[in-house]
Amino acid sequence: MAIAVFDYAAWSSRYPEFAGGVDANRAALFFAEAGLYLDNTDASPVSDVATRLMLLNMLVAHIAVLAGGLEPDGKPTGVVGRVSGASEGSVSLTIETGLLPGTAVWFQQTPYGLSFWQATLNLRQARYIPAPAYISQRPSWRQ
Repeated sequence: MAIAVFDYAAWSSRYPEFAGGVDANRAALFFAEAGLYLDNTDASPVSDVATRLMLLNMLVAHIAVLAGGLEPDGKPTGVVGRVSGASEGSVSLTIETGLLPGTAVWFQQTPYGLSFWQATLNLRQARYIPAPAYISQRPSWRQ
């Protein structure tokens, strides 16, 4: 297996909304950070490198939004958490905090994170691997 290699031109072509707010160096740093959430080594649960690159690119977009990549000044909004309620009169905003990185709610903060969460559903399902036949047989002395 090989590792997925970040390509800024391909990433910015897929996610053109970041072209003006996230330069190649910053995006490469986000790609390195994305490796904390999805292993980009030979031990990755995603063995197909093209698929892994697509998932890592989704994470780069997610991290970029959280870091303010879509804001006009390029800075994060300062709001931490998911907006769970808002009103207009006397302006009110309710935010759910306690979001742990790597949890469903953390990924649901952006459309890119939610896409990643949905695309990796198969990685979060239990897999039953039966014991080899020689282990599952009772030893002759126990019969």
